[in-house]
Amino acid sequence: MKIIADTNVLVRALLNDDPAQCWAARRALSSADQVIIGRHAFCEMVWVLRQRYKMPGTEVIKAVLGYLEAENVVADVAAVQAGLTAMKAGADFADGIIAYEGRWLGGETFVSFDKNAVAALEKQGVRSRLLA
Repeated sequence: MKIIADTNVLVRALLNDDPAQCWAARRALSSADQVIIGRHAFCEMVWVLRQRYKMPGTEVIKAVLGYLEAENVVADVAAVQAGLTAMKAGADFADGIIAYEGRWLGGETFVSFDKNAVAALEKQGVRSRLLA
């Protein structure tokens, strides 16, 4: 079976704050032939782990990489890697994905009111502009 994992399944599989849901999530993920994880699910997962569970960035990065490295996971690896690179540089994970996808769709300049995002993406060579 090929499943599409919702954010809550990804989070429950990582955490053991609800043992029954953790077990069900892990079983679903491990028994599937393919687990499709969309960019939005990764963005939500990172946000939930950082904001709701106050997980350190290094642990969140390990969690994302754990999913990317699973044999049965299908994801837009390049976009997720762009999110991780942005996160490591001080921007939000989602900002990295937004900039990546925007360039893929033909955009030239990332614009934002977020000073950290603009600075971090510029360090990576992404043309960016801070709006005032």
